[in-house]
Amino acid sequence: MSTLEIRDLQVSVGSTQILNGITLTINSGEVHAVMGPNGAGKSTLSAAIMGKPGYEITGGSVTLDGQDVLAMPTWQRAVAGLHLVMQYPTEVPGVKLSEVLSEALTARHATLPNLNKTINEEAARISFDSELVNRAVNVDFSGGEKKRNEIMQMAILEPDVAVLDETDSGLDIDALRIVSEGVNAMRGPDTGFLVITHYQRLLEYIVPDRVHIMWDGRIVHSGGKELALELEEKGYDWVKQDLAKA
Repeated sequence: MSTLEIRDLQVSVGSTQILNGITLTINSGEVHAVMGPNGAGKSTLSAAIMGKPGYEITGGSVTLDGQDVLAMPTWQRAVAGLHLVMQYPTEVPGVKLSEVLSEALTARHATLPNLNKTINEEAARISFDSELVNRAVNVDFSGGEKKRNEIMQMAILEPDVAVLDETDSGLDIDALRIVSEGVNAMRGPDTGFLVITHYQRLLEYIVPDRVHIMWDGRIVHSGGKELALELEEKGYDWVKQDLAKA
């Protein structure tokens, strides 16, 4: 079992403090959803976990199975077992998917006897056009195709902990369902998920074990899947009211 431990994480961008003490523990086999309004710090959390440039850690710690994640460059975090499914997947002209995955597996000292066969099988499972597999990564892909590509890469690399940063952004209902099925197929004792989303609709497909509400760079409420339903029904006004009373 793997464990991602985030303790009192504080992050600034430029002169602005964004995260003000995030504490969260994700074990393999668990799905944690983080919800919150725009500007709450949700995407900053994913960027800090993966080491995106421009995000300064001003306090706290992040460890994966006891390893100091914050001391690692981004590529070492991926090798250690972290994986980011991006909100806005990057286009990589001139580089094929099989080349990216082969290098990633080699870095992790892992091999697949027939990588191309596995790619085609995973592509078929999530209705990803097999023609796109042989193109440069994400070049001229639609938004939905890029997200399916991200899910396919995650399935092949089998990370210990996957961070999904607003994967539902820009997806129609069919693409949302297919992408969610790809995530659900990976659920089990070997992988933990941190699912960052604005909307409860994603959590109708990827049912979380825990839901956390982020507000002003802090987690202010945690609960079961019913917490997402409460947000859908009431919006965030009740969170603001609770904080004002406190």
